[in-house]
Amino acid sequence: MQNTLRIKEVFKIFQNKESYFDELKTNQSNRLIMNQIIVICAFTFIYGIVMGSYHSFLQSIVAGVKVVVLFLSAIIICFPSFFIIQQVLGSKMSIRQMIIVVLSGLVLTSTIILSFTPIVLFFQFTGGNYHFLQLLHVAIFVFAGIFGLRLMVDALKFACENKAIYPQIGVTVFRIWIVILAFVGIQLSWNLRPFLCNKNEEFKLFRKYEGNFYTAIIYSVQQLTSNKDVEQKEEEKQNYKCFDKNLSKTKDTSDTINLLKK
Repeated sequence: MQNTLRIKEVFKIFQNKESYFDELKTNQSNRLIMNQIIVICAFTFIYGIVMGSYHSFLQSIVAGVKVVVLFLSAIIICFPSFFIIQQVLGSKMSIRQMIIVVLSGLVLTSTIILSFTPIVLFFQFTGGNYHFLQLLHVAIFVFAGIFGLRLMVDALKFACENKAIYPQIGVTVFRIWIVILAFVGIQLSWNLRPFLCNKNEEFKLFRKYEGNFYTAIIYSVQQLTSNKDVEQKEEEKQNYKCFDKNLSKTKDTSDTINLLKK
């Protein structure tokens, strides 16, 4: 029961921005950071399991781990530059406060993507194909990421306007850092692929083919908008076989008639 109450503290931040700074100077901030990390890992792991379940049980477990690694690695890679730049700009926020602000954005992002799991399962069960589901997952991540990053910006604006511990220019620089974080996340997701495997493929821990994230998305869109999908091509093959078979019968009949005439 006590652990549940501690986890709920993570979500109280969304309703009260002042808790970012008024309550972070106590020892509770360390516990809050740990709870934030637990929530992020749990929610992203569950969503990854749902994502990989389209292919197999093994793929679902691997995808769950990969999504967790994706979120945590992106922050570990990008946070040092964010902290150093903010300190150079004159920010009075401690590293602990900055960590909580960034993790709070990820908590919101992971919570939103988790809320989409019923929709993902619906399309998986009703016959959504691989390329459609791939684009659906990308759209969910983008949608959730926008809200998570907006929460971070709002927190920094609050620190700038109400607490005078954060410079105005820092908010502008932070928006640039968000773009860098997005590109790092995209590159990490490409290196960790596949999260979602086509049912016709064998299990693969990592893919080795050339290309990049953007060409893969364009290819998926083309597959959805193309008039000749896999089923249509199979139908054309069957029609060709039937035509070839009938042609052979016609030829055999013609040869028989010529033989009788002789």
